Amino acid sequence: MFATYRPILSLLRGTAFLLAASGLHGLLLPLRGQLEGFSTASLGLMGTAWAGGFVTGCFFAPRIVRRAGHVRAFGAFAASGAIVALLTGLIIDEYTWILLRAFTGFTMAGAFMVIESWLNEKATNENRGTVFGLYMMVTYASIMGGQMIVAGGDVKSASLFMITGILFCLSLIPTAVSTQSHPKPLQDVKLDVKGLYANSPVSAIACLLIGIANGAWGTLGAVYGARIGISTAEIALMMSLVVVAGAAMQLPAGRLSDRTDRRFVLAGAAFGAALFAIAIFLFEPRAGVFVLVCTAAYGAFAYTLYSIAVAHANDHARSEDFVKVSGGLLLLYGFGTMIGPLLAAGLMGWMRPEGLFLATALAHLCLAGYTLLRISRRAPVPIENRDAFTTQPAERSLTPEALRLDPRRKDVTDG
Repeated sequence: MFATYRPILSLLRGTAFLLAASGLHGLLLPLRGQLEGFSTASLGLMGTAWAGGFVTGCFFAPRIVRRAGHVRAFGAFAASGAIVALLTGLIIDEYTWILLRAFTGFTMAGAFMVIESWLNEKATNENRGTVFGLYMMVTYASIMGGQMIVAGGDVKSASLFMITGILFCLSLIPTAVSTQSHPKPLQDVKLDVKGLYANSPVSAIACLLIGIANGAWGTLGAVYGARIGISTAEIALMMSLVVVAGAAMQLPAGRLSDRTDRRFVLAGAAFGAALFAIAIFLFEPRAGVFVLVCTAAYGAFAYTLYSIAVAHANDHARSEDFVKVSGGLLLLYGFGTMIGPLLAAGLMGWMRPEGLFLATALAHLCLAGYTLLRISRRAPVPIENRDAFTTQPAERSLTPEALRLDPRRKDVTDG
């Protein structure tokens, strides 16, 4: 059995280092920027720049990979990530960081697309589900591991920037020395907004709004923690617990959506996320443990939404359109993550740190209201005609190429 998965182990090792570097750098920048007195607007723009670079990379990175080949392209992307990480440690300037974050987003999209296409090439119809599950486990564990490195380091020094660069360089080694055959060229990414909305208006609007909320939290959650006075270790734990709680809640929420109209579950989870966000906004918790509990409860609802929205869209789509529909929704989510940090930064600057949760609550309430409106306009898909729910993280580290690895894809052939 071990021999079956040996071809992907080097790829997963490279993935682990890459995601750890991304998680560490993504948490380090807002914390250091907060200490340096960067404006809230600038900190929000860093998240918008990263998301903009990532979405752009999804469209243009395949051309680079086709021209240079997978190994050389991945080397260029990972090396660029290391260079940018070191530059952000050398040049402490908010405007420079905004520009560099856009480059990081682009290079990360390219690197992830290479890895995901490589994993897809090595997977077969028999083990595709297991490979996809391993990839998701590595994704969660590595991002969390990278974030927790911040808890053991000194945000004021350059050492964490150096560690980030080292992790990026370590991600190069497993693929550089691998003897595995190269995968097929990456396919171009296309976005059909009109077709996505026609297929499922709820899912299209939901993914955009979920991206707004998650983009706001992912970019400015650490800034919120720093401004209310909790420790760096508690901030790192808080950022990780939100995602972990959402991952743990996905399966029960998804199973419930298999038995009823998924839109009721989607609206209910959106209301739940809005309720906890409004509670945090109104009661302004300051004790570390209480903040961790409240934000984890928020994440349990907020980070279930994307998977349910995608499942609802695929209930209405043809099985052979799974990659097209899911990939389009992922890009809409990416566009939302460009908007969310700007909205949250504006509210945090105008009001107080809890303005972040007012921004997410507005997005979730809009989602719940629109979903309830659509329930009266369109009948649900009969339960017997639906695909079973599958968990799917809504992380900005995933590209449309990962969806070709998803076991729900129906038009696969043995790799």
